Amino acid sequence: MVTNVVIAAAGQGTRMLHLSKDKPKHLIEVNGRPFLAYVLDNLFLAGYRDVILVVGYKKELMDDFKSNYTAPGKEKFEISFVNQFEILGPKEKIYGTACPLMCIKDDIKEQFLFIGGDNLFSVEDLKEMNVDDSFNYVAGLVNDKPENYGVLISNGEYLEKIIEKPKEYVGNLINAGLYKFSPEVFSKLPLINKSPRGEFEITDVISLMSKDKKVKVKIIKDYWKDFGKPEDVEELSKFLNDQNNKGK
Repeated sequence: MVTNVVIAAAGQGTRMLHLSKDKPKHLIEVNGRPFLAYVLDNLFLAGYRDVILVVGYKKELMDDFKSNYTAPGKEKFEISFVNQFEILGPKEKIYGTACPLMCIKDDIKEQFLFIGGDNLFSVEDLKEMNVDDSFNYVAGLVNDKPENYGVLISNGEYLEKIIEKPKEYVGNLINAGLYKFSPEVFSKLPLINKSPRGEFEITDVISLMSKDKKVKVKIIKDYWKDFGKPEDVEELSKFLNDQNNKGK
């Protein structure tokens, strides 16, 4: 059983504009609670118990958040921090979605879930990623505008490659940014280079593993909510209210 989770939450979230001026976007409140609280709630309810938060921007506010957060249950829920900016330097020096992996490569020796702190997935979909085997998994979601995302190209259950923002139609199953990794992922980090946009990309790591037939695709069946733009606050508020009403 997979119990460890790594959450990437080092960035400011500049697309949130004024809302992230004095706090990380992960701590912007929705219905009176920081967005990150909902992420942690669902991870706990899905059975994950050990969380590493890779932080950076306004770390002191993350400390305050941790002090005030209470998991929705009585079981033990461990939350620890790794400071990306202390380990790798500021984002002007090195940045990208693979950086959190670089920060925790010496801390994890077993399988783990990897998730962005600005993404909310359902409890059921998080449970589906808890696969106790030697393979790595990437979550995919059918989308009607695949040209705006990384598109997953698969052969049966195996991932062949990821095509970022394709100009021509190659499929409609997009990368949802939810992964289960085995420790072998760390061996691929020294093999990647900066992408054309000057960042170290987690998709480049995954592509290397897919060449070895080590990556499988899981389909998101419930929902994925990306928290990146100011309008997402109101949209998520309505979504959460609807979810609560369904549960009554």
